[in-house]
Amino acid sequence: MKANRLVRHYRVESGKRFRLKDFDPADDGGLKLEREEAAALLESTQRRLAEMQDKLYAQDRWSVLCIFQAMDAAGKDSTIRHVFSGLNPQGCEVTSFKAPTSLELDQDFLRRHIVTLPRRGHIGIHNRSWYEEVLVTRVHPAILDRQKLPPEVVDKHLMRDRLADIANFEAYLARQGTVILKFFLNVSLEEQRRRFLSRIEEPAKNWKFSPDDVAERAHWKEYQAAYQDAIKATAAPHAPWHVVPADRKWFMQLVVAETILKAMEGLGLAYPEPDEASRARLEEARRLLG
Repeated sequence: MKANRLVRHYRVESGKRFRLKDFDPADDGGLKLEREEAAALLESTQRRLAEMQDKLYAQDRWSVLCIFQAMDAAGKDSTIRHVFSGLNPQGCEVTSFKAPTSLELDQDFLRRHIVTLPRRGHIGIHNRSWYEEVLVTRVHPAILDRQKLPPEVVDKHLMRDRLADIANFEAYLARQGTVILKFFLNVSLEEQRRRFLSRIEEPAKNWKFSPDDVAERAHWKEYQAAYQDAIKATAAPHAPWHVVPADRKWFMQLVVAETILKAMEGLGLAYPEPDEASRARLEEARRLLG
């Protein structure tokens, strides 16, 4: 199937030779999909995702964690909305991480993320994640002052050490049965500019725009370097990154959906088979119901 090739094309399991510039934000994976064809594929994938989610929930063994990172206006919110529409809300939780509260600043940087991890049988969706602590804080070191860390631990190796902590923690989660899928929605600088202008010019989108978004564009190269280093340091077979072209949202959404579906199909999910005692209870219930 065409869409299956998309997963392999953008998957990064090792950072050894990774370079972000090798991934084109306008790429189509060589498939030459038209928007209508992609929409039909996405609809089919969503139906299969709903089936897999039902089995995931019933089996109650695995959990799935989807992490979304991107520059502003790359389409995280719309991708989450479109890809996961049709899933059972009882087994699917979305957490959007904003600036940490005063309480969270008094805790280690992983704490607020740990408490929102998905339970077995559930899909957790993190809109931004612990990676903000090696992205935003790297570009804006003054943020570290608010975290009240002892001066002795704030040295030139802090970002490197945090990346190591993240990689080790993700390995731990994988050993506990959490499937980790990390998505970097790779938008181009020019496409971001167009989307910002759209937010300014269309009244219905004004609420999405913040002057801070434009200010962050001045740090584009710094963020690209930070993302490259983060992916290089934490890409692994058990916690792969997917560098997804984001200049065409409809294509991006299909890639994300297919990636999640392929991962879940590889888990051998199935509805639990009743044991002998359970079957006996079922037969007794059938008899009582007449």
